[in-house]
Amino acid sequence: MVKHFDGVEVKFIGIEDVTADEPQHYVDYVRSRTNEPLKSIKVIQCDDGLVDVNYELQGEKFERIRRITGKPVK
Repeated sequence: MVKHFDGVEVKFIGIEDVTADEPQHYVDYVRSRTNEPLKSIKVIQCDDGLVDVNYELQGEKFERIRRITGKPVK
């Protein structure tokens, strides 16, 4: 089951009965532990009743800069 909250994809694996506010709690939980922008979160049901929370951060945007040296191009 995949839900989207605040621009973050939250995927639940092995969990069928997800409440409407549950994705928000996981997004808030991960954001409280990192300052980087989130891309996605996976919440996986473990055998012992606990959940495993994995998250992926958005990569930094970069700009390619071409160096101009003045040397002739062959």
